[in-house]
Amino acid sequence: MKKVPKKLLLLSSSLLVGLSLTAGAEDKKVHQGLLDKYQPEKISGHVYVIHGPMGYPDKENQGFMNNPGFIVTDKEVAVIDPGSSSAIGRAVLAHIRKITDKPITQVFTTHVHGDHWLGNQAFQEENPDVKFYAHPAMIEEAKNGAAEEWIGTMDSMTEKATEGTQAIIPTEALTDGQSFDLGGLTLKAHLIEGKAHTDTDVMFEVPEEKVLFTGDTINNKRIVRMDDGSFAGGIKAADYALTLGVDKIVPGHGHTGSKNVLTYYRDYLNKVYSSVKDMREEMEAFEMKPKIEEKLTDYKDWQGLDEELGKHISLSVLEAEQEDF
Repeated sequence: MKKVPKKLLLLSSSLLVGLSLTAGAEDKKVHQGLLDKYQPEKISGHVYVIHGPMGYPDKENQGFMNNPGFIVTDKEVAVIDPGSSSAIGRAVLAHIRKITDKPITQVFTTHVHGDHWLGNQAFQEENPDVKFYAHPAMIEEAKNGAAEEWIGTMDSMTEKATEGTQAIIPTEALTDGQSFDLGGLTLKAHLIEGKAHTDTDVMFEVPEEKVLFTGDTINNKRIVRMDDGSFAGGIKAADYALTLGVDKIVPGHGHTGSKNVLTYYRDYLNKVYSSVKDMREEMEAFEMKPKIEEKLTDYKDWQGLDEELGKHISLSVLEAEQEDF
């Protein structure tokens, strides 16, 4: 029998995926914009990232605004943060199938916020045996209501563009330092102690290729909400990441970059928090804002600064007061 070229096999596989995804449009919606406008970028020998837009979830982006990543080896594929809906997950899956036909065996979540993990559904549809991993606190919070809250939030913010998504909550609880052999390549989990962006944060390192997925603990040219987090904890997490032997940083939002991404985001958190601690005895939070803005000229073009800075100052005041007790 004549051997079929690998490229034809992959093309056939991607066509089959496309056919399966379009079957039953009600149940198998695919984020077509993600397929058409966003392509995986190969950032190292085996690691790919689809860099998403940096706005808030809305009808136009249909909830796509994070950085799904995947690691392809000769044996298998592992996925990190597949996005905020089943339709987004299916688009990520279709992109993977254009590159490889290897089985997707594991999906990893960086934290509890649903814009990063509600795409899990697509990978369970393809492989019922796939394992979903997350921080143990993420699993508990998701089970205790956070999953349904995020389903509702995404539906509301996108005007039902994410409707039909089911929350496939991870079942495999990670431990700090846990390593996975992905066919000769290692994926190592770093659980963040206490709060950083949330109290469920995990960073994932690929040591052989010096890559670090940070989740929303670190972001690049994007200021994110800190309602569930800690400024002191975020600074500590960034300092820890700086000790690792990595040189490619995949942030939760924003483009992949060097270790400078860690430094810039840490410095933003530090400038806000240290300024609040210095000023809080002399003025109210609203009076601090213009003075702190003067210290943040390097961040004036960062997405989300105008929306989040006032809230960050108020949250920092509360956190600083809690430090006193």
